[in-house]
Parts: sequence; structure tokens; C-alpha cells
Amino acid sequence: MGKKIALNVLYNVCIFVALVIGYEGVTRGHYAYLLAAVFIAAVIIALKMKLIKEVKESTRKP
Repeated sequence: MGKKIALNVLYNVCIFVALVIGYEGVTRGHYAYLLAAVFIAAVIIALKMKLIKEVKESTRKP
């Protein structure tokens, strides 16, 4: 369970970094950075949702 908590924290940090990079891309006019940040954030969010589903299923079964 500790590995899953660490993975969740890593996902949160990656999402935050992607949001910051996306914001900087918009403010500086580098839309390629924004596109990359949105893509990476979408992938990480999908992985995070999968992790949450796995944790819910593991806590339901004794």
C-alpha cells in the first residue's frame, strides 16, 4: 500500500508541474509547451484514475 501512496503523490506532483508548464507556455506564447503539458496531464490523470480504482477494489475485498 505504501508504494501506491508514493505513486499517487508522484502523479500529483506531475500534474502540478504539467499545469505550471502549461501556464508558462500560454503566458510566453509557446503553445507547443501548452500542447505537451495538456497531453502529459491527460495521461497522468488517466493513470491516477486507474490507480484509484485499484485501491478501491483492494479495500473492498478482505
